[in-house]
Amino acid sequence: MARSNHQEGDQSKTGQKHETDHEAPPSARRVKTEKQQTLEESLSNEKSPEKEKADDPASNQVDKSEAQQQSAVRLGEEPDVPPSILEKGIIYFFIRGRVNIDDPKTVEDVARTFILLRPIEKDAKLGDGPIGDARNNRLLALPKKTLPLSGKDRFMIFVEKSNASFENLKKSFLAGADYETKTAGTRHTPAATPVGEGVYALTTTGRESHLAYMLTIPEKLDSAQKDLGIKEKGSFIISTKNPNYGGPAHARLPEKPKFPKEVIDEFRSLRWLPSKPIHLDYPNAQLLLVGESSGIEKALEPQEKDDENGAQKPEEFIESLAEEDLERMRHLTGQQSESIYADLQAQAEGYPRLKTTF
Repeated sequence: MARSNHQEGDQSKTGQKHETDHEAPPSARRVKTEKQQTLEESLSNEKSPEKEKADDPASNQVDKSEAQQQSAVRLGEEPDVPPSILEKGIIYFFIRGRVNIDDPKTVEDVARTFILLRPIEKDAKLGDGPIGDARNNRLLALPKKTLPLSGKDRFMIFVEKSNASFENLKKSFLAGADYETKTAGTRHTPAATPVGEGVYALTTTGRESHLAYMLTIPEKLDSAQKDLGIKEKGSFIISTKNPNYGGPAHARLPEKPKFPKEVIDEFRSLRWLPSKPIHLDYPNAQLLLVGESSGIEKALEPQEKDDENGAQKPEEFIESLAEEDLERMRHLTGQQSESIYADLQAQAEGYPRLKTTF
């Protein structure tokens, strides 16, 4: 895959503004006035700011013609979709420093790593411009901080938000917060810091599901990406936990995911199921990521049904999407950090720049 010609400027330089809407950008720091338990708090002794609830799916129905006009997504232009591709889209990687640490110097300074998924239609191609807000974003929290690299690495990840709009993400995820505690006074939770962007596919072999990705930004992996386990091309076996089975005390969530009856029935007495897109649409869903040292080979291996339908090979299918995303991001602003924020309808000024080194 061709690599981006994006170049980052001086890390201390203020980010370029993006005129994605007519409203003033939210501050990268907000003052917290009320406190409630969150997913991050339930998994860590450190306190984090209040998280707004994800947008109600019923209120997120956007006029498709209007959304398409504002989006790089070109519907119906990719007819040969391999049946093994369950979902595809744009993937973003973020980290958040520990309390009072705005600029993590090591992985130990990181409180949490996040994966943000923005699904697009399987038959769509990507043209120029930002991805557009379909209000279908999913935010996944990884308490282990680093991604699993081999089959020995089996890490839990949790759906923190689903059906989230970019506006919701700006207010309750990207921004940092100051809040008061009785014992330590004012505490500061840093803004989220981008560490990568690319494309992903959720695939099935019939027996298991895989989450595969290809990185577009940064152009070249540096120490931050390597230390966090982010590759140019990577994949994981991904499974969904039956919410009727408990877990260890340190990994329990305050609430179970509100899966519909058809999903619960599918589990039967099984503890795990191969993940499906619908599983990622429910906050508090617990997922298991198992590393794959072979990279994307198994995740994008052609299946019998792919060959029968005469569709593209899955790897070629995602490679094509990655090339489209590369050109799209390159044309947004010419700078890597600014392109990521412009894609999320946020202005880069005031937010942390793309982190490439610890």
